[in-house]
Parts: sequence; C-alpha cells; structure tokens
Amino acid sequence: MRPAAQTGTVYGVGLGPGDPELMSVRADRLVRGAAHLAYFRKAGRAGRARSTVNGLLRADVREIPMDYPVTTEIPLEDPAYAARLADFYAETSTHLIELAKSGSDVVVLCEGDPFFYGSFMHLYMRLRERVPVSIVPAITGMSAAWTATGMPVTWGDDVLTVLTGTMTEDALARHMGAADALVVMKIGRNLPKVRAALQAAGKLDRAWLVECASMTDERVSPLAQAADRAVPYFSIVIVHGQGRRP
Repeated sequence: MRPAAQTGTVYGVGLGPGDPELMSVRADRLVRGAAHLAYFRKAGRAGRARSTVNGLLRADVREIPMDYPVTTEIPLEDPAYAARLADFYAETSTHLIELAKSGSDVVVLCEGDPFFYGSFMHLYMRLRERVPVSIVPAITGMSAAWTATGMPVTWGDDVLTVLTGTMTEDALARHMGAADALVVMKIGRNLPKVRAALQAAGKLDRAWLVECASMTDERVSPLAQAADRAVPYFSIVIVHGQGRRP
C-alpha cells in the first residue's frame, strides 16, 4: 500500500513593484525552484507578474495562468462584477487545493505585496483552512513610487493616508483634505477624478504622478502638468507630507 502524499503548500510570493532586482531572496529562491507556478493575468496577455520572472524559471515548470473573467467590462458597482469574480476565485482555489492535496507545492506570483490590494488575498481566504499557505511579503508599489519622486513621503508625525482611485470623487476629496501625506492607488482610467478631488482638497500643486514605478517604462511627473490621458493601471499618485524636521 502506497503512503498518502503529504499535503503541499501554496506560496503567495510577493514580487515587489516590478523590478526583478527588488525581489526578496526568499521570493527569488521559491520562484526559481517552483515546479508549479500560478499567476493572474488578463486573458490574452502575459501579465506583469509572469513577465517579472522571465529567465528565472526551471525548464520543467508547470505554468498555471489564471485569467480574470472580467476587468473593466462591467462597472465595479454592478453586482455581476463581484459575482463573476467570486466564481473565478472559487474555481481557481479549488484547482490549487487539489494540487496541494496531491502533494504538490504551488507558487502563486503576486505583484507588489500579497496582502496589500492584491488578488491573492481572495484566494488566501478560500485556501487558508483547507491547505497550508505561506506568504512571502514584498516591497509595495507605493514604496517604489515615492522613492521614484526623489523625496521622503513622511516627516515627523505625518500620518500617511492610502486611498484608491476607484472611490467616489467626494469620498476622495474628503479623505485627501484631512491627509498629511497621501498615496492614491489604482489610478488608470480614474486619473481625471483623482485630479479633480485633489484640486478640491487644495493639494493638486503638491501631487506627483508615478507610472510603472521601478519598471523599465517608469515615468514621474507633477500631476498638475499631466494631461487627462490614459495611464497604466500601475500608476500611483503621491502627495508628500510636510511634517516637522530638525
């Protein structure tokens, strides 16, 4: 009688902001040794996570692309959006659970940090009571973004506020007005709304737009000088704090 296979582990591996050299030593080791490698992507594209690890994978790795069923085709507030994604995460989790229970470890690539606005969080909540899960933290995109501006983001007792561009303009302006230092994630098509909210909050003249921080196509510019154009999803707005200093 063959012994039952030991349950494998699902690793949520943070890759950092996009530059492979900013991956942690542990992330690099797990990626290079992965026999099963899963990653999110938009259907028909390689995906940022997979592109980040080009040239690092073993020859016999089994790749598991996880194609989002919807991205911008349905408004966020439409119940159908959440329903489609819930089904997607449930189906994907089931596949990863089956692999782990068969004895296989699975490395799931995560852009940025797995527990910071990442898709892996939704898998984690479905996996954690079924199979072993290990999280590898990483440098966040916002850290790379404020570094790209060449200025410290907080001073003294500054309070850092993190918002998402998907919020309503009124909610953005309200939080922005009360913030010392500010990070706005998920810019993309929300750029005009974010700019208007910053104008209402009196902080537009201090705001910076950082596109693709740490990547080869990084671009940094004062937000007031940026036209209302399409910007990558991986864009972040930074407003630096002005707190006390020696």
